[in-house]
Amino acid sequence: MAKLLQINSSLFGDNGNSSTLANEFVQRWKAVNPAGEVVVRDFAKEEVPHLDATRVQALFSPAEGRTAEQQAVLDYSDNIIAEIQSADAIVIGVPMYNFGVPSALKAYFDHIARAGVTFKYTETGPVGLLNDKPVYIIATRGGIYKGQAADSQSQFLKSFLTFVGLKDVHFIYAEGLNMGQKDEAFAAAKTEIEQEVAA
Repeated sequence: MAKLLQINSSLFGDNGNSSTLANEFVQRWKAVNPAGEVVVRDFAKEEVPHLDATRVQALFSPAEGRTAEQQAVLDYSDNIIAEIQSADAIVIGVPMYNFGVPSALKAYFDHIARAGVTFKYTETGPVGLLNDKPVYIIATRGGIYKGQAADSQSQFLKSFLTFVGLKDVHFIYAEGLNMGQKDEAFAAAKTEIEQEVAA
């Protein structure tokens, strides 16, 4: 049975533009995979803990001396990594906030990047350890940034995902949403979503 992991990072939950288009992707995917399973992570509904010194120490703590609190930190990280590993495809709704990704998404990534678990260093550089699969980024922006120097978001996402082994990354953009172009941008994004799911 096919499994899709949906990650919504909009502060506005299902009302966010990126979530709306990610949900559109899910509906298209379900039509192609009627028996498929969708696992949802919605950061507007669940708090993602940001890294602090205590959590970093827990992630590096040896099993034999680990406290219950440290084990809980490891369990959270292990669970979200297992979700990624078990998925056949991933769709991530990513709005642009002040030229970057939402802080909750960055925090989520911080719990995924673990040496020896999701990546390792070799003599020729880092190697990602996650099983590769298609990752679809639904990128929504109020202005126009695709292909410009101000789009630090796309390069960050591509670099991080590749670092942990997820190299098959597809971007679907909906831009100019605060410039009177929302209808056209949504229509174009939905067409691209349909093409990507059907591919």
